[in-house]
Amino acid sequence: MALVSTRLFVTIPMKRGALGLSACLTFIALCLEIALVPAIAAAQSANASQPPPAEDRQLSEAVAATHMLTYANRPITVFRARVLTRTPEERVRTATALLDQLVERRVTGPVSSSLVSGVIIVRVADRDVLYLVPADIDQLAGETLEQRAAEAVANLRVALVEADELRTPARVLRAGARALGATALLLIVLIAWRRVHRRLQISARKVTEGHLGRLTHGQVVGEQAAPLSKVVRGLIVLVSLALTVLLTYWWATFSLRQFPYSRPWGESLSARLLGVLSRVATGIVHALPDLLLVVMILAITRILVQTSDALFRNVERGKLTVNWAYPETAGATRRLVAITLWLFGLIVSYPYLPGSGSDAFKGVSVFVGVVISLGSSGIVNQLMSGLTLTYSRALKVGDVVRIGECEGVVSAISLLSVKLRTFQGEEITVPNAVVVGQSTTNYTKLAASGGSYLATSVTIGYDIPWRQVRSLLLLAAERTRNVRREPPPRVIQDALDDFYVRYRLVVGLDDPTDRLLTRDRLHANIQDAFNEFGVQIMSPHYESDPASPKIVPRPRWHARPASDEKDEKGKTA
Repeated sequence: MALVSTRLFVTIPMKRGALGLSACLTFIALCLEIALVPAIAAAQSANASQPPPAEDRQLSEAVAATHMLTYANRPITVFRARVLTRTPEERVRTATALLDQLVERRVTGPVSSSLVSGVIIVRVADRDVLYLVPADIDQLAGETLEQRAAEAVANLRVALVEADELRTPARVLRAGARALGATALLLIVLIAWRRVHRRLQISARKVTEGHLGRLTHGQVVGEQAAPLSKVVRGLIVLVSLALTVLLTYWWATFSLRQFPYSRPWGESLSARLLGVLSRVATGIVHALPDLLLVVMILAITRILVQTSDALFRNVERGKLTVNWAYPETAGATRRLVAITLWLFGLIVSYPYLPGSGSDAFKGVSVFVGVVISLGSSGIVNQLMSGLTLTYSRALKVGDVVRIGECEGVVSAISLLSVKLRTFQGEEITVPNAVVVGQSTTNYTKLAASGGSYLATSVTIGYDIPWRQVRSLLLLAAERTRNVRREPPPRVIQDALDDFYVRYRLVVGLDDPTDRLLTRDRLHANIQDAFNEFGVQIMSPHYESDPASPKIVPRPRWHARPASDEKDEKGKTA
């Protein structure tokens, strides 16, 4: 038989290492069934003792050691008591030897039991094979002697039939043929699925590119499809792996059930799989009422969030006016209310989530809480500073502001930082805590009411009449584009210093975002006006006046490489 099995094994093509190993294991099990198991049974029979006499069956006592009687790889019953001088281990050897003798004579039944003076005797045909005494019963587990006897009889019937099958070469060969057929079927299915898997991998990118091409009108499809197709291919790999595992599991259980000696293992694998599936199905059924309640809570929460979103969006767009909300803060309030509602919904639905009471769930919750507590101090500071900025309405997107040494247009306000776009085309990110911790100048907030101003200053000696200086500064302001006529520009004498007078020119701006270029034009016009009328701009820290005034005459205003540039109003820029 071993030679026949070896020849059959050689004929199987080993196309894949794992599949070949599966076939090899199948034939090794077949050889063990045919060659080794009878030898093991004969060795056990040679070492067995004789059964105890009938008159000594009631003389038993409980011992600490327990031994399971197993025959043909089938558990029959457990011995816990010492009967006369025989320990549970000796009782197991005695019963095994008697069963081997019966199987050698092809006697497999009938199997019966009878109660004699408080001892249950299990017989096969007319031969007593084992005894069960009250000390063998685990009373704490609720066992009874009759129940244990019935289980022993049922298990012994199956074991004797399988032991007889094991000694029937024709039946073993048929079992081997069925196992070979299952192995061949597994090979065919896995090879076919491997080809299908390759085609799916190839077509995943094509399908992804096709869908993205229709959405983006064929623009940059390759680059956009790469991440998405990678996700699709990953899902295909997971499905292939799951299918391979299930098919291999089915093959293992089926093949093991074909042989008498390995049949308990196959039944155990099947029972485990069915048990897992049963527990999953039972858990889903039991969790359905709680899941429905969770869905209802989340649905109500979503309705409340949508209602609040509609309310605050209308306030933000100016379509609705309420006394307790402003358009500037409506967006932040909308997000805060949505977060609060979702958190409340999750807290209410948490007890009804499947597994929420498990130790693993609690451990993960504690871990997340500790991580947030240890690492969120800086983030919380930024968040609270962001809320302070939002509800103080100090600035908004599009405002021209100065924060510390940074000046520019606000491009974004987030929970953690404020982004400024400077007039030099740079982007500066300022943390919210930094913004709150120092003064912020908003040049745009009052622009609609004429409140956006630009100021610059010059220092002129006391020998120049202040009225002339005032008129020259106002003339420069009048010539400058983006300077408002109403309210009119003003000149203020800031200080009477030791050597000069400090004049400050304050002008209103039509467009606050053009602040930098307006300052440049205003300074240019101030220099032109002072030069035009022969007034030198100088802070005279001196010992004596110069021989001639320090001015630039008009003919030199546009000395090369300068050109006589005009603005759109015909005035000098």
